[in-house]
Amino acid sequence: MAKLKIGDPAPDFALVDQENKTVRLSDFKGRKLLLYFYPKADTPGRTKQACQIRDARTELAAGGVAALGISPDKPEAQKKFDGKYGLGFPLLSD
Repeated sequence: MAKLKIGDPAPDFALVDQENKTVRLSDFKGRKLLLYFYPKADTPGRTKQACQIRDARTELAAGGVAALGISPDKPEAQKKFDGKYGLGFPLLSD
């Protein structure tokens, strides 16, 4: 894969979320999207960031922004992370 430059569109991807549903980047074409990458679910720093996104849902939605979290965790771990903190946005397993 070629290296992306600032401003380049991201290549499409398909990943499974915490509900075992496939989510594609192309599902959000034409919409604003916040991609939140984190190394592991339910670690102190990453949890704080995820909760900040959760707490900003109203403002994000008002601006037409959707949020997706992406980490190497399995869907089961993502579901537990979402349930524990009530994140309310898709957490994708990569």
